[in-house]
Amino acid sequence: MTTETPAAADLHEAPRLLSVSMVTLGCARNEVDSEELAGRLEAGGFVLVDDPADADTVVVNTCGFVEAAKKDSIDTLLEAADLKAQIKEDGGRTQAVVAVGCLAERYGKDLAETLPEADAVLGFDDYPDIAARLRSILAGDVHHPHTPQDRRLLLPISPVERSLSTAAVPGHASGPASVRRRLDSGPTASLKLASGCDRRCTFCAIPSFRGSFVSRRPSDVVTEARWLAEQGVRELFLVSENSTSYGKDLGDIRLLETLLPELAAIEGVERVRVSYLQPAETRPGLVQAIATTPGVVPYFDLSFQHASADVLRRMRRFGDPESFLGLLESVRTLAPTAGVRSNVIVGFPGETERDLEILCDFLVAARMDVTGVFGYSDEDGTEAATYDDKLDEDEVRARAEHVQGLVEELNAQRAEERIGEIVEVLVESIDDDEVVGRAAHQGPEVDGSTYLLDADAAVGDLVRAEVVSTEGVDLVATVL
Repeated sequence: MTTETPAAADLHEAPRLLSVSMVTLGCARNEVDSEELAGRLEAGGFVLVDDPADADTVVVNTCGFVEAAKKDSIDTLLEAADLKAQIKEDGGRTQAVVAVGCLAERYGKDLAETLPEADAVLGFDDYPDIAARLRSILAGDVHHPHTPQDRRLLLPISPVERSLSTAAVPGHASGPASVRRRLDSGPTASLKLASGCDRRCTFCAIPSFRGSFVSRRPSDVVTEARWLAEQGVRELFLVSENSTSYGKDLGDIRLLETLLPELAAIEGVERVRVSYLQPAETRPGLVQAIATTPGVVPYFDLSFQHASADVLRRMRRFGDPESFLGLLESVRTLAPTAGVRSNVIVGFPGETERDLEILCDFLVAARMDVTGVFGYSDEDGTEAATYDDKLDEDEVRARAEHVQGLVEELNAQRAEERIGEIVEVLVESIDDDEVVGRAAHQGPEVDGSTYLLDADAAVGDLVRAEVVSTEGVDLVATVL
């Protein structure tokens, strides 16, 4: 019998840690979910790597919102599977491709059956034990994906009773230092206020797979905000499916108005931005809080969706041009240079030419900074998918192109109106002396950028500048 000397034992390599690469698609809410998953995986012994080619497993956080997003998610999963096959052929390490996120939750076993290239499809209920799930998959165990269900049924009907539920709600874990891991080093970070939605818009399937509306407790939001500030975040981007409902399940529908000053006062945080406001729920007190609270940018992401009262009723939404324009007037009375963005759906079933004209007239009068235009398409499980009076696909496309052309012109004109305006720009990137950031009226990624001339700045700086020219919705400004 021989014994191994310590020197010989040192020659043995330590067990290699498993690695994982996160690929995120879709909205800012998905970005928060990915960072929570990354935190759980790191706490569970995984090493996070940026390049999927260097990972034992690639986790694709999918989007299941509209047809184009679904296709993008499928294509990304297929690309990851092709990469895995190539790496395996070359003797590399990638062993599994795993789908998570909204598409995985929405379609579950149906997605797994139609996409065998993915080694597993995990739903939201798998998130709390994500590290154990991935280890099992890498060990060769077969994961049986869930049968999709309406996640609204997992929570009590009464909002005030939902805090007692044990249902998994992505992005709502407490103690961010242990459950969230930043995947981006930029000066802006999304911060989740709530998940789910109680509205029943006839075109939208999100509540069925995201569930009913659940607010995060203010203490959890503030704790995570402080942690983000310690990570170098200068702008907090508050996200949810419906920020105007924040607090209703906690017994205080005005909770956001009291939370905003507390977030803005956190050391290191320069700007707080609120996203996704429902016009019909945007109360005067909330308008005043966003428009006048120091440190909160006057930015109004208002989900109008249409302007014709008839179309809005068929969407199970509320409003008309007069009420919407009145809301915008109240915003601009308090903050004349406020940023306003929205989305509209064109070609909704039953939309007449007169309805389209009402929408276009409203867009001209509204003078918004950015407007996203979507042509209507059926979504599985929605009420609108059952409507009979649908427009021909070519007609929907033609109307969407017409409105898109109009808003591009209008948004460019609105940008030109800002020439001579003094703006505060958060610097986000510097490349070959090109300094790029966002002014207060520009939300992350979707609202254009501001290019700074003669700027001596670093990423994360807040720079005061004068707008001197525009390129579409983008601004060019000279540092003061």
